[in-house]
Amino acid sequence: MSACRADRRTRFRPFRRRTTVPAVGAALAALALGACGTGGTSGGGGETQFVQGTGGVSMVKNASARKDAPELSGKTLQGEELNATEKFKGKIIVFNVWGSWCAPCRAEAKNLVKAANAYKGKGVEFVGLNVRDPDKANSVAFEKSFEVPYPSIHDSGGKLILRFPKGNLNPQAIPSTVFIDRNGKIAGRALKPLGQDELNETLDQLVAEK
Repeated sequence: MSACRADRRTRFRPFRRRTTVPAVGAALAALALGACGTGGTSGGGGETQFVQGTGGVSMVKNASARKDAPELSGKTLQGEELNATEKFKGKIIVFNVWGSWCAPCRAEAKNLVKAANAYKGKGVEFVGLNVRDPDKANSVAFEKSFEVPYPSIHDSGGKLILRFPKGNLNPQAIPSTVFIDRNGKIAGRALKPLGQDELNETLDQLVAEK
């Protein structure tokens, strides 16, 4: 993780100085503090009734206690408009926050790609959120390198992250992964790069839900 912290010193600060919108700046600052981290303490355990899993994935076991996920929409890295909430309605959505500059993001990419291909036929869709990447060419090259089969919304300003309700398993680090159930509710979150077993275990639980 030390390499990623060093990367944050050299690449985050110039981009942060160019931020002019206070609310967006606060969101990016929060992500910067948690970037490449292995977890977080906020999330509102009493409010959301989530359980911290041994693998670092926090899950809301009681489906009735889950909160609505925000609308996940924007322009993809390929320049196409995508409203993932509408397009993938009724499906499980794995929403991954990443940046091409982030070493842990590169480490987990192959696991996300493998899971996306394996669970496609089980009603699971993956959507990326590319942040803090002002040059889309780097992000597109990242996707090509790892043969990413799913779309990513390009949101270098961090505006989409602000749509997530605070204290409700919202993404707070890079990488972060949010799991949304078939009913459009936030079912779980990870504030760390995910391994294959962690992804499979979480998705198997959600697929098995009726």
